[in-house]
Amino acid sequence: MLNIFTLVNGRLFQEEIESLEELSRFRPIWVDLEAPTVEEKRWVKQYFGLSIPEDAMDEDIEESARFYEEDNGELHIRSDFLIADDLEPRTMRVAFIVNLFNNDLKSKGVLFTIHDEDSPVFRLLRMRARRAPGLIEDAKDVLLKLFDADAEYSADTLEGVYDELEKVSNMVLSGDVTDALASVVLGAIARQEDLNGRIRRNMMDTRRAVSFIMRSKMLNGEQFEEARQILRDIDSLDSHTAFLFDKINFLMDATVGFININQNKIIKIFSVASVALLPPTLIASIYGMNFKFMPELDWAMGYPYALAIMVSSALGPMWYFRKRGWLK
Repeated sequence: MLNIFTLVNGRLFQEEIESLEELSRFRPIWVDLEAPTVEEKRWVKQYFGLSIPEDAMDEDIEESARFYEEDNGELHIRSDFLIADDLEPRTMRVAFIVNLFNNDLKSKGVLFTIHDEDSPVFRLLRMRARRAPGLIEDAKDVLLKLFDADAEYSADTLEGVYDELEKVSNMVLSGDVTDALASVVLGAIARQEDLNGRIRRNMMDTRRAVSFIMRSKMLNGEQFEEARQILRDIDSLDSHTAFLFDKINFLMDATVGFININQNKIIKIFSVASVALLPPTLIASIYGMNFKFMPELDWAMGYPYALAIMVSSALGPMWYFRKRGWLK
């Protein structure tokens, strides 16, 4: 899908392009390629003179090759954007290409983004740019606003992690944690830990991308200050992710502790039963010895007497355990 964005009276308007002729009628500041086809890449090549690298969206590209500048003045940035889906949280690789220095190409002053799927960050920026006139003035503003929206989206996702962990905390600290509830709690904790780790990694990647943009000297004074504010916002999120990791570890330890308590209760039952049955077992073994005169044969009350002794010998330890509170 090939979408272009033009500025009209300070607002960002979107157009979906379906042919090369249609593309030539606009002067965009942002060209967004979502899962682009070979034909759409050819249109961009013919009209803008921009060749999209084959490895633009590769996940296994070297970290050192994700930010670089071509000889013709093109800046290439590859950054990950968080998608906090409830079923499958993940990151989406986005390739940015912007040419701000080469006047010989129609791509000058146009931001190109290439990605495989849509992102909440992109949708958020499109919605804001349509409703807020003057929010975006050029391609550099689009680039900065995307990273700013990414930081804000990560902050919103962290608030969601806080809320979910609060629910888990109420379940754990209720004091009645069964094995079934512990299984649910551990699953919820694992999901939030994974999401928190993805947010932290996403913020690290965003910090690197914004730092590269600042070093490229393409920003004016106001945009440079905005980039610094984005970095400050990211730094403030680091402390929250660290706190959430500590909270997750606490809840994990507490849940495992309750599981151990439940297992100890089961072992306690077996221990009490085995100790209580030792005296009856001893009496039964004595009566089962091969004496010349066996009480159960030579005495009419032999069997009832033996059973009474075995029961009383079992009740004695049970009474003692109950008195000590070991059966609670």
